[in-house]
Amino acid sequence: MGLDKTVASAAEAVADIPDGASLAVGGFGLCGIPGTLIDALWRRGTEGLRVVSNNCGVDDWGLGLLLAAGQISRMTSSYVGENKEFARQYLSGELEVELVPQGTLAERLRAGGAGIPAFYTPAGTGTQVGEGGLPWRYAADGSVAVASPPKETRDFDGRPHLLEASITTDYALVRATIGDRHGNLVFRSSARNFNPLAAMAGRVTVAEVDHLVEPGELDPDEVHLPGIFVQRVVRVTPGDPAAERRVERRTVRQEGDA
Repeated sequence: MGLDKTVASAAEAVADIPDGASLAVGGFGLCGIPGTLIDALWRRGTEGLRVVSNNCGVDDWGLGLLLAAGQISRMTSSYVGENKEFARQYLSGELEVELVPQGTLAERLRAGGAGIPAFYTPAGTGTQVGEGGLPWRYAADGSVAVASPPKETRDFDGRPHLLEASITTDYALVRATIGDRHGNLVFRSSARNFNPLAAMAGRVTVAEVDHLVEPGELDPDEVHLPGIFVQRVVRVTPGDPAAERRVERRTVRQEGDA
């Protein structure tokens, strides 16, 4: 394949992701999600996925498609509030969920991509995040079947810190505004949140891009993520419904509001 990392379609890009794979997925809410790749994985029917992502989309979009189809067995997330099916599966014992403070989740992904096995952070000290006992999986009768373990604690400058393990995954799916054939990526605005971090954490990272350019067209100072972290690039087909940018909750000012 050489340095040209482009593949012909999203279906081809995810074709080798097996059942039970771990997967880091970029995006924040519905902003910057790799919708085309998620759709291809949904159509392929890959099951038992262990997904690391800030949240799980909404009931009918993004990772919510995989969730509703029963293709996700475990989620590592920091936020679950916009997905009723997520809550239902979690509380009924169908889905295992590890809730992580948002900044800690971001750093666990970044550390994994940087080859750092673990790090200390003050986030979560004095809570069940550090002390353990957070329900990861419920039993059918509502009891806790699997709970989070306690974490090692160490004081730095008189302040307690928790030891957090980094995250690496088998695959990562991300979305960028611009990418070249070498895998160098540029993200737009808020999409530059969990996408670079997820890309770093994946052993095989697949990027869908809105605009594909030739090597050398990107100024090195414009690149947000170097191609060394990316193994496959697929261009989003213009007009593809799966690539639509949706808004989670559209709010407008009511007439008469100041």
